[in-house]
Amino acid sequence: MGDLQSLRVFINCLDQQTLPRILQVCSGVYFQGSVYELSGSEVCLSTGDLVKIIGLQLLSVSCEEIDTGSSYELPTEYSGQFRLVAEDLPYNTIEEIVGLCPVGVDACGSFIFTSSSELTIDYFTVPAGKQLTLLTVEIAEDGERLARCHVVGQNMAAAEILLPLSLKGEFYEYESDRGYTLQEIMSSARLSCRRFRSTNVKNSGAMLVFSPVYEISAIMHMRKNVVKFPSSLEVDVQDVTEQFEDLVFITPLSLTEIASQPKESFPTLAEILDAPEGNQFFNCSWFKELQRGRHLVLHGCGHKVMILASTPKGRKEKQYFFISESYGGRMRRRAREFGSVYELYLASTQSPGLKVSVTRHYEAVEEEGMPALSVGEQLEVLRTELKDGLGDKSGAAQKVESLICKRTLEVDDEDEDDEDEEDDSEEISLPLFMPGNFVEKLSDNKKYKLSDLMRSPLPLDVKVVTRDKELEKDPLMGLTALKLEETFTETIVLASLSNKPDWCFELPVRWLQMSLCFTTDHLPWPSDEPPELHVETVTEVTEKFYYEYHKLISKIDEPPPRPPKRKPSNSEAPKKTPKSKHASPKVKSNVTEQLNSLSLHQTKGKRAPAPPPPDDTPDQPPPTLPRKSISIAESVSLPNMYVKSPMKTQKAARRLSDSDHDYESIEDTLNPPHESLFY
Repeated sequence: MGDLQSLRVFINCLDQQTLPRILQVCSGVYFQGSVYELSGSEVCLSTGDLVKIIGLQLLSVSCEEIDTGSSYELPTEYSGQFRLVAEDLPYNTIEEIVGLCPVGVDACGSFIFTSSSELTIDYFTVPAGKQLTLLTVEIAEDGERLARCHVVGQNMAAAEILLPLSLKGEFYEYESDRGYTLQEIMSSARLSCRRFRSTNVKNSGAMLVFSPVYEISAIMHMRKNVVKFPSSLEVDVQDVTEQFEDLVFITPLSLTEIASQPKESFPTLAEILDAPEGNQFFNCSWFKELQRGRHLVLHGCGHKVMILASTPKGRKEKQYFFISESYGGRMRRRAREFGSVYELYLASTQSPGLKVSVTRHYEAVEEEGMPALSVGEQLEVLRTELKDGLGDKSGAAQKVESLICKRTLEVDDEDEDDEDEEDDSEEISLPLFMPGNFVEKLSDNKKYKLSDLMRSPLPLDVKVVTRDKELEKDPLMGLTALKLEETFTETIVLASLSNKPDWCFELPVRWLQMSLCFTTDHLPWPSDEPPELHVETVTEVTEKFYYEYHKLISKIDEPPPRPPKRKPSNSEAPKKTPKSKHASPKVKSNVTEQLNSLSLHQTKGKRAPAPPPPDDTPDQPPPTLPRKSISIAESVSLPNMYVKSPMKTQKAARRLSDSDHDYESIEDTLNPPHESLFY
């Protein structure tokens, strides 16, 4: 187990020839499972996570100013140059130079130093301040270690000398004016750890230290793809390659990715990592078994032709299924019912020569071109035509699309002999907007396979009469009717439970969101005796699946045509014309004449008022009628023998006074005064 160190230091010192390496996250800024995103790559690191590094790529260069401690990043393509800063302290021996500086010549040269004093080696004298270039380290025959150096003498004559590592003196690094690019600095092991100054005049004073920032390509547990993150993360790691050398990293796969695997990958065992959340689409038994941690046997994958079916509306809740073409039950065709001429037209486009019987009487409406229909009449759909219908406001006839049918009366058994002599058939025109009730006429009673019915035009109404013997329980058996609506092709993964490897079900890739991983466990049967597979060919789905499927295929049925607007008849009252703001002069004069003819004393067109009374009539009121006598028994009630409170006595007196006032008002109404008879 390696030492604990920061990710940056570990990557900078890592020899890429030793990859891959397995690291364990120990601590740092991201040690508690933080999720972050850098350059479009989302990464989550937690304490104890294992990361397998498989590659490094130089991403950028981090520049840190030694005096201020501030840092920034430069791209590797940065065009500026930097000058090497020589070390101020002297080296006391050649061995110290070799130990601290990388030895060797690369594209950027080698280490150059000078001596403050004159050197004499084997009758060869090197003047003080002469530049010496360190080339290699060699071992002599007697075991002494020597440094081979290059020196340029007088008249540019070059020579190489061997300096013993034990040679003592005062040696200084030579500072040249040569500039280096970032790529040269990062590619040289000798320069990447040195200090530099920018050749730019403005920034020449700041000393810089460069460190590479790599993009790390790694594999982590539960990640589908290769994870990429920068080496500048503040995370402490530990090298655990030796302890986890045989570790297998789990890679989650979706059903779509499993379906894209080659055929040689099956059969195999897989473990469910993420089960589908919620049950919105399926009402089948195998869906409940798809739980996290459950092991499945994957037998293969492929494309299957399915048919979408549903039960008719009725007392029971409507059911929906998708059925595989390999369903082994037998079905009989069932007569379809149509609720309008437009439905009849749609069915005839799929089934030419469609024959139906009328199941409800309809009276003729000549204004709209709808003929009369009687129960029992036989109709054979022939074609569609445009017929003249009602006229519009301008009087022009509207074109109405109609269904041309051949109508024949239902023949009784007694009239079969006369059928050949007389032909009662006729062609009638049924507008597409006409209502109607029809039932399809079927002549066969044959049992069909589902694969045979799928070749016929759909939709079809059928009834299952023989169950599929391959199924433990056929959910289609016992249904009163089943409507085969349409076919579709679905990508499936054939799977089974590990405890029942021979009973298989088909997982539709498009409708299940789950992730699995392959395991190295052995298959639950002998290698030389694979089991005989029984496939669940019927899957019950929900109403939500039915409507989501139609949304997916964007199938929109056109509405039936609307009937034309009726022309108003003569019996109908004419519409009121809107009133104008300014009346005509003729209307104004008529209104003025009517107003002038009115007066306060007489009314035109009415009888004259009553004549005034004669002069000899005395100015006396008319005689009043005698008041009807009321018996004492009727008007006086029996006295109350109980003692009354003063309050009750006052209420009783008030009621008696109110009753006398009511009698007087009634008398005035019946006998009005004499003046009311005159105008």
